[in-house]
Amino acid sequence: MSAIDQIRETVENNDVVLYMKGTKMMPQCGFSSRVAGVLNFMGVDYVDVNVLADDAVRQGIKEFSDWPTIPQLYVKGEFVGGCDIVTEMTLSGELDQLFDNKGVTYNKEAADQIRAANA
Repeated sequence: MSAIDQIRETVENNDVVLYMKGTKMMPQCGFSSRVAGVLNFMGVDYVDVNVLADDAVRQGIKEFSDWPTIPQLYVKGEFVGGCDIVTEMTLSGELDQLFDNKGVTYNKEAADQIRAANA
């Protein structure tokens, strides 16, 4: 199976997927750490894919999304964005709306706490 096929299968078969450097419990770059931290704090159940473990996946995810940077967040098969976009969406409440619209369970109070801390 090619890296692109592997990525497609992972994104299609899991509600929330984060392609990142490192893992959700041990991120290995600041941007990946920020997005994983948001998802972890909000109690989102997600699959983490460590792109540092497989160079074909690391390159393949950039081709798959036509997005040059990592991390990359996918919700219900849809590419959401990287660190800056996820941060903006979290602070504006758009990430909550996306999760609500897609039926993804998360802790709304935690999301509100993130916004309050960054107001």
